[in-house]
Amino acid sequence: MIVFKRVKIMKSKYLIAQSLLLAATVNAQEADFELIIQGVHVRESETALPVTLLNEKEIRAVASVSLGDTLSMQPGINNASFGPAVGQPVIRGQQGRRVMSLSNGMANADASGNSADHATTVEPMLATGAEILRGPSTLLYGGGAIGGVINIIDNRFADSLLTKPEFSVEARHDTASDMKTFVGSLSVPTGNFVWHLDATDRQWNDLEIPGLAIHPDYLDDHDEDEAHHEEAENSDGFIDNSRGENQAATLGLSYVLDNGFIGFSFNKMTNEYGLPPGVHGHHEEEAGDAEEDHAEENIFIDMERERYDFIASLNDLSPWVESLNYRLSYTDYEHAEMEGPGLIGTQFKNDSWQQRLQLTHPEVGNWHGVFGLQHSDETFSAIGEESFIPQTDINSFGIFLVEALHTGNFTYEFGARLNRDELDPGLAAPDRSFTTVSYSGSVLWDANDRASLGFAYSHSERAPSTEELYSNNNLASIDDCVIHFATGSCEIGNINLNEERSNNLDFSLYLSLPSFDATITLFYNSFSDYIFQTNTGMEVDEFPVRSYQNDDANFVGVEVDMLLPITNDWSVRFFGDRVTGKLDDGSYVPRMPPSRMGSELIFNADVFNASLSVINAADQENPGVGEIATSGYTRWDFTMDYTLASTFDSELILFSKLKNITDEEVRLATSFIRGFAPDSGRSIEFGVRYSF
Repeated sequence: MIVFKRVKIMKSKYLIAQSLLLAATVNAQEADFELIIQGVHVRESETALPVTLLNEKEIRAVASVSLGDTLSMQPGINNASFGPAVGQPVIRGQQGRRVMSLSNGMANADASGNSADHATTVEPMLATGAEILRGPSTLLYGGGAIGGVINIIDNRFADSLLTKPEFSVEARHDTASDMKTFVGSLSVPTGNFVWHLDATDRQWNDLEIPGLAIHPDYLDDHDEDEAHHEEAENSDGFIDNSRGENQAATLGLSYVLDNGFIGFSFNKMTNEYGLPPGVHGHHEEEAGDAEEDHAEENIFIDMERERYDFIASLNDLSPWVESLNYRLSYTDYEHAEMEGPGLIGTQFKNDSWQQRLQLTHPEVGNWHGVFGLQHSDETFSAIGEESFIPQTDINSFGIFLVEALHTGNFTYEFGARLNRDELDPGLAAPDRSFTTVSYSGSVLWDANDRASLGFAYSHSERAPSTEELYSNNNLASIDDCVIHFATGSCEIGNINLNEERSNNLDFSLYLSLPSFDATITLFYNSFSDYIFQTNTGMEVDEFPVRSYQNDDANFVGVEVDMLLPITNDWSVRFFGDRVTGKLDDGSYVPRMPPSRMGSELIFNADVFNASLSVINAADQENPGVGEIATSGYTRWDFTMDYTLASTFDSELILFSKLKNITDEEVRLATSFIRGFAPDSGRSIEFGVRYSF
């Protein structure tokens, strides 16, 4: 493990179309690594877009079970947990549909954007790199990326021939949940072919926490009878029914050409995890003895996904086409919300075809850029006895153009995208179609060798999603609402929702001085017809009613990241972020992250590395209408690794992490279930990694 070091954006070498986040490879051997986008080779340049890049060693140092937890120490990125198995990333206060997660440049067609209890189908512990683009990215990936994009890169595809087989294996254990994790990866060259195989296996028990799982403030907000019911279910020192297991395996094959490569991969993943009690409820009419009640309460998710990917990346095709990159992906995803042995409450399914074609043109008069087409065809449904979303066919087509101009000390970037989204729920509800237009412009000024200023403006539009439109459609009475028991609420869509429109401004200052490096970003995001889920204050059988609504909203925030070298081996990092979101009526947007400040003392030597970090989060006293406030916390973590043996061909590393050293109670304001499931208490994670 290498201790995390912030990559300096102004010094990072990457190409203008780096923001396309497509099939990137990272040279992890350099401190300021080079990001190369296959099929988009242009002059090396910088960008005004707010980007964070992590190489293989950096993301390995922070890799966790979930994507949100893995990236939660990055400024502007928080974790929205739903128990230990689920951690969705939150970027600048935006989560769910507005944050798009990609694997090797293609969207993960799972159900994580549909509900807070659905895990993402990303394995951070296999990542060889990560790219995070904050702010609207709708030009590149459509309206779903109005909050930001996270692209996780692995080595299932090879863009060049290997000189020898590459193998790595890692095993780790975490004491807080007795979690055991195994990760293995193998790539073997045979002629012009490169074969790849990787696998993960993970099992864990109920998560240990400091104190009670269900917070007393939550119980105080409910009537006396329900409070007694919840208190009887409360657990002390652990979160009941938070255990689980998951497995995944990938087979990849790449054929390397003189001017590119062609690749194919197949991935299969299973994930089974429990949902904390108290979040959901049970059917009163089905409740019998205590044992039956308990079975009803212990809801768990049983997920299975198969994904097939094809990629063709070719360079120097003609005088007019510098590179071509084509991707085709098919995903068969489903998960069942089990309310007892063999009892399926709701079954979510998503069959998805996605394809993307991108052409890069050579430089013409200092202009360089890409033209792209993107198409997806999905069938999404939530079926079963508790079905509340009709089967819906979703067809989306987009066309985009991104161009850059380099002149003197200035770099200009411009882009536009036209998207058409059509949703057809059959006879269950009226179909809807949306045409959205997005565009952006940015400028980066290199004032001198030590300072740069960036400004970016984006206008982005997002079409409403299936669950936002059609959840519990056409209710004759609120009492007829079908409860989504995994989230413990009645979720009501709105067939009349308008497109969501965003105008985003970013101002960034990049400094590289002898005494420190710093990145400071201010942003302002103004939404028209912002779509959000609000607590209406009504209840159905003691379950809260949450409805989707349109309203204008404004978000303003700041992100700071500084690195101060002390000696050749020692350095100190300071970071922090703050975002405030308000609706047009003056109320606060629900589930916004609190202000945070943190620091990290880093020791980096040849064979031994260590870091001590602390992060302080303020109280979130403005949680949104009908939501509970959260207290601030101060969390300390310590990590270290030691290289036992390192030769030209192999490396053996021992590592350990002491997390939440003071056993602080941490309840995340971004989580739907912060009142039921705090973060982990004090734990020790230790492991070993061998590679050659």
